[in-house]
Amino acid sequence: MRMARVVVLIASEMTRRRQRYGVNAFESYATEILDHAGIPYTVIDHIGEVAISPPDVLIAALTDDTEEETQRLLGYVEQGGTLIAYSGLDKLTSRLGSVRVARWETGYATVPEAYGIFPALRALEIHPWSVADAAARGDVVESGSVSFREPGAAEVAPLIQSFAVGAGRIHRFSVNVPVCVVGFQQGYEPVVADGLPAPDGSAAVDEGILKADDAHGMDWELDRQQTASGQPYFAEPYADLWREVAICHLLQTVVELGLTLPFTGYWPEGIEAVAMISHDSDGNRDEQAVRTLALMQELQVRSTWCMLEPGYSSHIYERLLAEGHELAFHYNALASQGGIWSRREFDRQLDWLREAGGESGIVSNKNHYTRFEGWGELYSWCEANGIAVDQTRGPSKGGNVGFLFGTCQPYYPIAWANEDNRLYEVLEIGFLTQDLDIGAPWSDSSITPFLLERVLRVGGVAHFLFHQCHIESKPDVVRALVSFVGQARERGLVFWTSREIEAWVRRRRAVRIAQQADGTYTLASEAAVDGLVLWEPLADGTAGADDADDVGCDDTAIRFGVRCRKLAYTVLVQGAGGGVE
Repeated sequence: MRMARVVVLIASEMTRRRQRYGVNAFESYATEILDHAGIPYTVIDHIGEVAISPPDVLIAALTDDTEEETQRLLGYVEQGGTLIAYSGLDKLTSRLGSVRVARWETGYATVPEAYGIFPALRALEIHPWSVADAAARGDVVESGSVSFREPGAAEVAPLIQSFAVGAGRIHRFSVNVPVCVVGFQQGYEPVVADGLPAPDGSAAVDEGILKADDAHGMDWELDRQQTASGQPYFAEPYADLWREVAICHLLQTVVELGLTLPFTGYWPEGIEAVAMISHDSDGNRDEQAVRTLALMQELQVRSTWCMLEPGYSSHIYERLLAEGHELAFHYNALASQGGIWSRREFDRQLDWLREAGGESGIVSNKNHYTRFEGWGELYSWCEANGIAVDQTRGPSKGGNVGFLFGTCQPYYPIAWANEDNRLYEVLEIGFLTQDLDIGAPWSDSSITPFLLERVLRVGGVAHFLFHQCHIESKPDVVRALVSFVGQARERGLVFWTSREIEAWVRRRRAVRIAQQADGTYTLASEAAVDGLVLWEPLADGTAGADDADDVGCDDTAIRFGVRCRKLAYTVLVQGAGGGVE
């Protein structure tokens, strides 16, 4: 099958206009969604480029919203093109026999059954259209649904509306998916004040300390569940699931066109998800480190050690590095401990660690107490200092553990409008919980199996934080850690450090996929990538598409709701490529 040519339109004029007035163009995050899925695409900044070389699928992430552009979009579709939009396209309503629903607000979406089993998904921006007599019209197909405010409320619109226009189709989502993903992952606004606490008193985030969890897109009552012990937790990785919905729709659209769109697996062959343990050196006592090192050796787990000034004795650093652990930074901006939120202080503390630890190659950071201000300052400080990973985005209270930021997948955060909504070159690997079974009001280990199952479902990272001071002094915390490791391994998760995760993600994303005239693929990369998996979606009737069930065949499986064939897992080298048969 021929590989579909996918193009993403991010109109430069509209982008500049928005940013000039401080309005974000988070719609451009559509490219990060595709990059994370390993899908090949190209970007254009003006609709005029479509006429020169029409793509098979055009994703209108951000348009100029002019009459000229609208006519060109229609012309592209009428000639057989396929257009996908995550909300927007409002100038097309009259042409498509639709009207805008006047208001938009948060709510929940029901995903089409063809994409697989999904929970109701919280949506942070719903921009619905109403189509009169849609069921009677032969040119409209509607699927899924959206409702305002809460799950199960009255449907206000379909999630996806597909319109036949000439020889092509327009697919429009009622939810602004890229903006929704950003809102979950990074919060709905910069952190400038305390957030709202949980009504049940389980997460008093309004204690006068600015932190990552002071701004999040979750609802305390609608988005938390409880375990049998009564432990509340945010149960669904909404951002990861919205990413998946977008990719399910794209791949199914491509397959319906009789085309294919190969993509790379999240992790190396044989790995469906990854686990990570980090430690924060609060207390900085050598005996705490020694006990933790002994426990990690017993468990055969290499972990990530985030060091807080003044740190440990030098022999501790020598031992943890010799045993394969990662030395990382624990920036302290907590005012009660003399910390300061500033670039100069970040630099100074990091310089201390690199000298004290004898490790100049430190690439990972987690802020002490999840201290956080603004939107992207921290990431720019990390970039300037060669810090490639941040781990700060996680819960600071026992009542907001779980998928507080809607994700367990590693991702690149996006900047605010004042930095042109660029992607920071810092991989965020947030954590899900810390110090299980430490005692009230902190979280207990009853959440472990639930979090692991959801991480495995979306192919993410089960990042749990355990402090050395509690490992040394609290047997229940040790038992919780040992149980976490055992349950993770039972499910097939492998333990990596943050450095290893970042290295894999960077190498995987650098792989370029091209199709040759004979239908085979070549893969090229600037560095070797061991164990890469390439998946090829199969159209109905294609050899291999219908001859095996989900688990009964070695080389086909359902991925993103589509039957796919596993083509290769090989070492890819720049220039030589990886021939795929």
